[in-house]
Amino acid sequence: MPLPLSRPHRDDVRIAAIGLLGGLLLWALGLTNSQGRLVLGGGWLLVPLCAMAGLELLRRTAPQAALVLGTFVLIADRFTLGSLATTLMFTDLVYAAVLYGTPAAARRIPVTTALITIAVTLGFLAWFRKPEALLIGVVSGLVSFAPAATGVLVRNHREAAESARLRAEQTALLAEMDRTQAVVAERARMARELHDMVANHLSAIAIHSTAALSLDEPRTTQQALTVIRENSVEGLAEMRRLIGILRDDSGDSQGEPVAAPTLDGLGSLIEQSRTNGLDVTLAVGDGVGGLPAPIELAAYRIVQESLTNALKHAPHGPVTVAVHRSDGALTVRVTSPYGDVDGPRAPGSGAGLIGMRERTALLRGTFEAGPESGPGSKIWQVRAELPVDAADEGVSE
Repeated sequence: MPLPLSRPHRDDVRIAAIGLLGGLLLWALGLTNSQGRLVLGGGWLLVPLCAMAGLELLRRTAPQAALVLGTFVLIADRFTLGSLATTLMFTDLVYAAVLYGTPAAARRIPVTTALITIAVTLGFLAWFRKPEALLIGVVSGLVSFAPAATGVLVRNHREAAESARLRAEQTALLAEMDRTQAVVAERARMARELHDMVANHLSAIAIHSTAALSLDEPRTTQQALTVIRENSVEGLAEMRRLIGILRDDSGDSQGEPVAAPTLDGLGSLIEQSRTNGLDVTLAVGDGVGGLPAPIELAAYRIVQESLTNALKHAPHGPVTVAVHRSDGALTVRVTSPYGDVDGPRAPGSGAGLIGMRERTALLRGTFEAGPESGPGSKIWQVRAELPVDAADEGVSE
């Protein structure tokens, strides 16, 4: 089954046409390569000229086959008056075979042409025994080795440019992947911040509004509305703080930096939880202050979310918050009653535990949440260990 032939490139068609027309013009002017040797006269030089021009059509589609056939055509041209156009088209076939051929051919052809040039030079020098014989070697090198070496240089340049383009594309792809991952991580961080800031206040509002609607007592309604107002104001303040964090820096010198919550604010958080109806006690050990900002922010948010969960899901009873530092880690432990809840209850989505676990994982810590082990246990425990060294190594929110 014959193989389908590829259509010649339009540039190859132009080169073949120019070479053929140039050869015909030289023949018409009587300019040949003959130097008095016995050759086939007349128009015989047109045969290798036309054959070489036809092979130029294959310089891209079949460069190695064109070079082999072109070599025989060039030898045949030596038995005619000879045409400079035929020789020039052969040099182009050598160049194209290196440039468009296989990698193996690109390595083999320059070496082969160099060996041929050396052999021709030494052979004619030994035959004529005159220095002028070196000129034959120079001409042989110009016809074969020079275009092959030029093809190697151009091919190496193109391969280097292609490698640089591929590296640039890979770099752009990696940069886009990094940007996407950064956006996803930032969105997750924003979701944690928004949940931890607002969930506590909204849970208190939901519970007290439900209580006010279910009990027809003016005093209870007044107390519930007071708690609702306080949580609404504090929730709005937290939202403004988050919006301030998310805003782009516009260079406004009047804007003040917004401080992130620290462990110093646990007292206010506990008082707020007591106002919302929780019976909370706080125990803070020595050496807790002055920790890296990511550690203090994570610990504060874990305590805040644990109190929010206790407000929403735990039955009435004592809630304890213990924060202490030991063995290069900050330990946060929150316990609350565990069991069925009497009275109004705020719905939960489970995002709180996920957020606490993610915050702890970002700091390479450990997190546990669940009922305390033991028969008949009715205590829910949240425990997180945050390595202080992790924050010192640059791990942050």
